[in-house]
Amino acid sequence: HVQLVESGGGSVQAGGSLRLSCAASGDIKWQLCMGWYRPFAGRERDLDAYIDSDGRITYSASVKGRFTLSIDNANNTLYLQMHNLTPEDTAVYYCAADLARGGGYCYTGPLSEYWGQGTQVTVS
Repeated sequence: HVQLVESGGGSVQAGGSLRLSCAASGDIKWQLCMGWYRPFAGRERDLDAYIDSDGRITYSASVKGRFTLSIDNANNTLYLQMHNLTPEDTAVYYCAADLARGGGYCYTGPLSEYWGQGTQVTVS
């Protein structure tokens, strides 16, 4: 089992910045793939950005150019640096993870196996 703990949320004014962190721990025997999601347009988990098990990063169109995803593989920690925040970015942000079992490939999505508890971001 993998546990995910998010941190870094908070309240900022429009145009401000925040950095979210997601620390993974537990039974991590294979390469992790991780990502950030939030509810949007009726979808419970809509993509912001993810990094697959090959290290490739994908951003949604709404955050590309404003958000930067990075990972500290040594510490199994995912970061989301968010700039130029708008009120539309207000949401609970959830970290997701899967394992590339057997040395295979993974990328996260709404059906990912592991989820954090969420961290609130409020932009006013």
